[in-house]
Amino acid sequence: MDIKDNILTLADGNRMPQEGFGLYKVDGQEMMDRAIAKAYDEGYRLFDTAQLYGNEQAVGNAFQSLAIPRDNIFVTTKVAEENQGYERAIASVKESLHKLKMDYVDLLLVHWPIERSFFDTWRAFEAMKKEGLTKSIGVSNYQMIHLQYLATQATEMPVVDQIELHPLLTQKPLLKFNSDHQIVTQAWSPLGRGAILKEPVLQEIAVAHGKSTAQVILRWHLQNGVSFIPKSIHEERIAQNTDIYDFELTDREMTKIDALNAYHRTGREPELVYEYNKQY
Repeated sequence: MDIKDNILTLADGNRMPQEGFGLYKVDGQEMMDRAIAKAYDEGYRLFDTAQLYGNEQAVGNAFQSLAIPRDNIFVTTKVAEENQGYERAIASVKESLHKLKMDYVDLLLVHWPIERSFFDTWRAFEAMKKEGLTKSIGVSNYQMIHLQYLATQATEMPVVDQIELHPLLTQKPLLKFNSDHQIVTQAWSPLGRGAILKEPVLQEIAVAHGKSTAQVILRWHLQNGVSFIPKSIHEERIAQNTDIYDFELTDREMTKIDALNAYHRTGREPELVYEYNKQY
């Protein structure tokens, strides 16, 4: 198995690469062109952007200039808090598609849960899927309580929940809940924004396998069955992040990494974003 044939089947029947390429903070057309070209060459097929990142136009331009066939890639974008609500969400996604130069995205996510338009936004997502603007619909930064609340009115539940997930924030109860409800968990900040790369436990495991600590962490995600979207603009690291399919962590090593959990977030607390209706 390698990155290109490592595919997950979603609850709606659509298929998604388990490992993808995050485009957060990839700014400027030249940088975007280089990053996407290198990532595609290394086998990445899932590309993750968002309205909030402000780079959808550059992403669309890169795919067009590189002449990458649409059917060869899986593209995710996310609706920002300011664009939530029924009519606004639909209008904003049509604008995103125009920037991306695409007729549809493969996966559309609600970027953060907010109280103001919690159910109206999801109704819009269900409608956009029926209209063909997206193949699959999901959420980002939803905790268990948000998913349980959504289930009280949703006609169709999310097939993906993209959350902050790394060895310092393992979120085991949420992973189990998602798995029990046929929701694929996808890790953003899978490397903890670099905060854990010098952790002695990880360094010890890395030495034992002849790998980097980053590769060990990504392998941990892989063996946990979650999707993950590492990001980098450095060609060496883009390649290195795909080189995780030729070794396996033992059960003891997996347990050691799990034990690093410190409930430490590098991003926002989802419940506070929900209450304030914006990222605080």
